[in-house]
Amino acid sequence: MMRSIFRGLAAGAAGTTALHAVTYLEMVLSGRPASRTPEQSVTRLVDLAGIRIPAAGRENRVSGAGALLGIVSGLVVGTGYGAIRAAGWRPSATTAGAATTVGAIAVSAAPMAAIGVSNPRNWSLSDWVSDVVPHIAYGWVMTAAYAAMFDRDESG
Repeated sequence: MMRSIFRGLAAGAAGTTALHAVTYLEMVLSGRPASRTPEQSVTRLVDLAGIRIPAAGRENRVSGAGALLGIVSGLVVGTGYGAIRAAGWRPSATTAGAATTVGAIAVSAAPMAAIGVSNPRNWSLSDWVSDVVPHIAYGWVMTAAYAAMFDRDESG
């Protein structure tokens, strides 16, 4: 089981890299600025938790923490995928890629909606495209990376 979970963690890192690459490529091609929702999420979470961020370098700390939230989300989805695979789920590549894409979108969007940073129900079509396309890259790369590590023995 642990081997499958660690495989999922590594695959989640590969998927996260793909998500970032597609996001930044889209920004280069479209001229769109970076999303501020990661930083807004950090600000909201620290406010809710009553944590004080030091004033010196505050903007940089919040920016870094926002980026880390995204990385953690990708690793969590990959780890969860590894755990589910260890439990016996054996989807087709298409089902795995689609399920992982949806899972990654949910893990990133649901917390932001819950804390009032973003509401996907109010997103424009371009907002959805900017969010969904990188998550598709995440889902397919993550599941392909996991499959590439597959050694026919997922019991460990």
